[in-house]
Amino acid sequence: MNDTAKNAVLDVHGLSAGWGPLRVIHDLDLTVFAGERIGLVGLNGHGKSTLFQAIAGLTGWQRGSILLNGFEVGRTRSQGPGRYTHQIVRRGLALIPQGDEIFHGLTVEEHLDSGAYTKRAWKERAARKQRILQIFPPLEKLMATPVGRLSGGERRMVAIGRGLMADADLFLVDEPSLGLAPKIGKSVVDALMAVELGSSAMVIAEQNLALLEGRVDRIIGMHAGKLKGEASASKNLIGGHR
Repeated sequence: MNDTAKNAVLDVHGLSAGWGPLRVIHDLDLTVFAGERIGLVGLNGHGKSTLFQAIAGLTGWQRGSILLNGFEVGRTRSQGPGRYTHQIVRRGLALIPQGDEIFHGLTVEEHLDSGAYTKRAWKERAARKQRILQIFPPLEKLMATPVGRLSGGERRMVAIGRGLMADADLFLVDEPSLGLAPKIGKSVVDALMAVELGSSAMVIAEQNLALLEGRVDRIIGMHAGKLKGEASASKNLIGGHR
């Protein structure tokens, strides 16, 4: 983490969340600082996606505090998933869900443009698209191609690129390598590591610990809806080599 970045972009306290009668997240606390890149590691079904959806206001119900850039966005809710998500996005959140959450009939460029949700991002969309093409060079020749014609790896690049178009202080990236061949999955994660965060922060949920070891500021385990310990990926896990 950048030594000058000390502000908490995300501060979660006592968060519980779930769907219907099912409680998935259990009294969870998490703080993410500006400039940090964090790995959230755990098996499928243990709450990583639900945590991201709770931060975005998309769970069936939740209680507890979620501060995004110092503003309370958690709210105690029993219904209406997504009712306040647009406000949370404007506060600085970009959620990049797992899998191919895309519209197959739209082109690559149309998908990227759709990620420029806020006024500033829309005004800067041309420059932002150029940055995305630097991160994902294969997309440059595919800008006019409907995404339904792309390979799985290319579609994942589009989905992530759309999220990175946002005017965001916190990027939540859910299972970027899921369903991809190992080489393609690694290239997608490599691209995420190349993103210049500045004063923003990024949390990457992954099942594959090896993709994150030594490459992020912290790795946090998640099991049964709770965080299960934390280690420095650069020191405790692989002896200090970045």
